[in-house]
Amino acid sequence: QVQLVESGGGLVQAGGSLRLSCAASGFTFSSSYMNWYRQAPGKQREFVARITSGSNPNYADSVKGRFTISRDNAKNTVYLQMNSLKPEDTAVYYCNAELLLRDYWGKGTLVTVSS
Repeated sequence: QVQLVESGGGLVQAGGSLRLSCAASGFTFSSSYMNWYRQAPGKQREFVARITSGSNPNYADSVKGRFTISRDNAKNTVYLQMNSLKPEDTAVYYCNAELLLRDYWGKGTLVTVSS
């Protein structure tokens, strides 16, 4: 079955960096679009970044220039490098796989940015 397992979250000071990972299994990772979303306390889940099967990225305006999404098809893993973190980046970050019939979600990893 499809599994997405996020890791790499934690507590970091403003201006710091974190790298999130999402290990995927149960589907053909290399041909799938992968996304990162986040949900801050009391807010709706929002799109952060997407990477196509051809490794073309796009980003939400709020993270453009600070976050970088990448993928390693040999490891079935998608990454989110987050630099220049701000307190407003505090959220649970979710990995998402866009498959033919439906999307799948991981359980999330918490990122807390202190001011």
